[in-house]
Amino acid sequence: MKYAILFLKELKSNKMSDFKFDKIAVVRNCFNDKFGIPRQSGLVENVESVIELVAPYDHEDYVRELEGFSHIWLVFVFHQHIGKDVKATVRPPRLGGNKRIGVYASRSPFRPNPIGLSVVKLNRISTDKKKIRLYVSGADLMNGTPIIDIKPYINYADSIPEAESSYATDKPVKKLKVVFLEESQVFIETVKNSYPSLQNIIYETLSLDPRPAYIDDDSKQYAISLFEFNVKWRVVNNVAEVVSIENLS
Repeated sequence: MKYAILFLKELKSNKMSDFKFDKIAVVRNCFNDKFGIPRQSGLVENVESVIELVAPYDHEDYVRELEGFSHIWLVFVFHQHIGKDVKATVRPPRLGGNKRIGVYASRSPFRPNPIGLSVVKLNRISTDKKKIRLYVSGADLMNGTPIIDIKPYINYADSIPEAESSYATDKPVKKLKVVFLEESQVFIETVKNSYPSLQNIIYETLSLDPRPAYIDDDSKQYAISLFEFNVKWRVVNNVAEVVSIENLS
C-alpha cells in the first residue's frame, strides 16, 4: 500500500509521465521518402548511411572505444509520424497487410511513442573537420531521421539463437526479379562515377517488393526517391522493371 501511494504521488507530479530527449545525431543517406525504405535493418547492405553527431554531443569523447564494436544499436524517432493518430492494432506487411495485430506485437511506426530501434554495421568513425560521423551499413532509416541514443551491440547479450519470432520467423526473401530497361540502364552508366552503388541499391530495394502488401496491381507504376533521383518502376509477372531514372531537380 505504501508503494502504491508513492507511485500515485510521482505520477501526479508528472515526474514519471513527462520525458524530454535531445537529438544527439541525424541520419544522412539516399532514402528521401518513406516508400522504398527497407522494412528491417540489414536487408539492403549496399546502402551506407552517415550518422552525424550534433552539438553538444559531437565531441570525440562520446565515441571513445566505440570502434571496437562491429555493430551498434540506433535508437531513433519516427519523426514523420509525430502527432499522427495512434491505433491499438496495425496490419504488418509480413502478414499480407490483411490481419490486424496489436501494435506492441509489431514494429510499426504508428506507436504511442514514435521511437524505433535498429541494429546496423559500424564501418568506420570519422572525426574530420571536428565533425563526428559514424559510417554504417544496412540501416532501415530515412534521410534526416533524428537519433536519440547510440549503444554498442553486445553479441552474448543481444543475440538469442533460441528466441521465437511468431510471424517473422525468417529473413524476408527477395520476392521480385529486377530488370533495368534500356532508358534506365543508360542513365546509370552516365552517373556511375558519382554513384557507383546506385544500380545495386535499386536492385536490392526493389527485389524486396516495397509495395504496400494490400496492393496487387500490375498496371500501376511506382516511384522511389534515392539520392537525388526519381526511380520509376512497375511490376510485370513478378518482375520489377526499372522504367526510367530522372534527376529530381
